[in-house]
Amino acid sequence: MNVILLHPVRGLGKTGETVKVADGYARNYLIPNQLALPANAGSAKAVEHQKKLIEGRLVQEKKQAETEAQELSATSCTIERLVGEENKLYGSVTDRDIAQALATEGFTVDHTAIQLEEPIKMLGVYKVAIKLHADVETKVKVWVVASK
Repeated sequence: MNVILLHPVRGLGKTGETVKVADGYARNYLIPNQLALPANAGSAKAVEHQKKLIEGRLVQEKKQAETEAQELSATSCTIERLVGEENKLYGSVTDRDIAQALATEGFTVDHTAIQLEEPIKMLGVYKVAIKLHADVETKVKVWVVASK
């Protein structure tokens, strides 16, 4: 089934693109969640109008993400954890922990935007990538220290 995306969908496409997906995926997920419309002549015209409105909004969101990226790149956050032998952490530091630490610094970042390759399990200073927009990515310095 061909659908026109109303919002960007990870691994599928960007807003306004026409993509071919499985019928069940379109009927059960994309269309009910208002992420896509079935591709036909009527919806194509409606989407073209919406696409113009969405493009303006996307430009504004990108500018906002760029300013937030500049602010985030200039900041760092500290996370305290209990440590065992050889400075190994009890547990680990995850993307949710980093999002919570950034919230205490005054930044609202969704944990899914934080690009950790794997959870942090050692003390140290880490540069963590944060993807704020499809075209905007920044790095934040995360200090993992032993709690007292």
